[in-house]
Amino acid sequence: MNLRDQIEDVLKTVYDPEIPVNIWELGLIYEIRINDDNRVGITMTLTAPACPVAGDIVREVDEKVKAVEGVTDCDVTLTFEPAWNRDMMSEEAKLELGFM
Repeated sequence: MNLRDQIEDVLKTVYDPEIPVNIWELGLIYEIRINDDNRVGITMTLTAPACPVAGDIVREVDEKVKAVEGVTDCDVTLTFEPAWNRDMMSEEAKLELGFM
């Protein structure tokens, strides 16, 4: 399994405590960048700008990605552009949350 796949797998273990779907399936991860030295940059969003657990989710992403073997460092950038909406969720997430 390559490094990108490992990072995607670990992101699927991070959940917003208020929603029973992981952040990957929710479509909260906008970009994963891996530099030549395996420093990882993640651009992500939240379901709402006023999310009370924003710091916890960002910290968990940072810690879990840094723990992936081969990753030298991780920088997580939180953005609200474009704003998240339900269309960004995977089909699996929509089914889980009853949006289909």
